[in-house]
Amino acid sequence: MAGLDKIISQIKEESQKAAERTRAEARSKADEILAQARADAQRECVDIERRSKQAVANILERGRTAAELKKRGAILAEKQRLIGATIGMAKAELKGLETGAYFDMILKLAVKSAQPGEGELLLSKKDLERLPEGFEDRLNASLKDKGAVLHISGDTRDIDGGFVLTYGGIEENCSIDALFDAAHEVLQDKVQEILFS
Repeated sequence: MAGLDKIISQIKEESQKAAERTRAEARSKADEILAQARADAQRECVDIERRSKQAVANILERGRTAAELKKRGAILAEKQRLIGATIGMAKAELKGLETGAYFDMILKLAVKSAQPGEGELLLSKKDLERLPEGFEDRLNASLKDKGAVLHISGDTRDIDGGFVLTYGGIEENCSIDALFDAAHEVLQDKVQEILFS
């Protein structure tokens, strides 16, 4: 039996050595796998950090761009508001001129707008009531060189300043509102040049 015990003891010893080798190989393989996993995780962390920084930079740039666009839009809107307000004040100032200055302006505008031949000049009810005496004579004296004659009509138009010229059923709206509307773009450009240059 001593031989059998020796064989069993040798088998046990070889089994333990084989188990030790297997455990050592497994530990080595596990360490290798763990080292590889750590390296992969480190690379992944570096990549995630790089992508995160890029994403943050992109978001910040989009935010800056959006803020700049919003700022430009706000500045443009404010400029448009100021231009509109300035034009509105100019229009109101013309409509609110004292009677003498107002009808001097009407006279100049009528001379500029009149066509050769006879026509009628129609005012608003308010302007017809405050028409200075002798205005029609002054107007026609100023129109002689153009070969034009304008009669002040007793009819009125629903306008707020200015006048309407009629020639045989054809009307030309020379109200202050119509003149400002027709010259809107030119006025905007002039006011912008004055205010923002």
